[in-house]
Amino acid sequence: MPRIKVLPHAQICPEGAEFEVEPNANLCESLLNNGIKIEHACDMSAACTTCHVVVRKGFDSLDEMNDVEADLLDRAWGLEPDSRLSCQVKLVDEDLEVEIPKYTINHASENH
Repeated sequence: MPRIKVLPHAQICPEGAEFEVEPNANLCESLLNNGIKIEHACDMSAACTTCHVVVRKGFDSLDEMNDVEADLLDRAWGLEPDSRLSCQVKLVDEDLEVEIPKYTINHASENH
């Protein structure tokens, strides 16, 4: 089973975390199921960027993102070449290391 390593984040996961997940699981759901309270304002429907993560290791093992995800990521704070929306990532049988950016942009709650 693949392992997910979450790098420390001051508010969401100060100590970092590491856990095993089932292949084909959704990354955002896996984070939530393991106590990582990542924001997901659109209920994981690919309509916001609040679940944005940067995949530090294992990025190339993931499916390519679709146009909707790519367009949304253009609005994400702290966009990097290895950024993904965790709600759109289907896990494979390879370990990942992810970083949750310091800030997220919640267009609904912030009246953008």
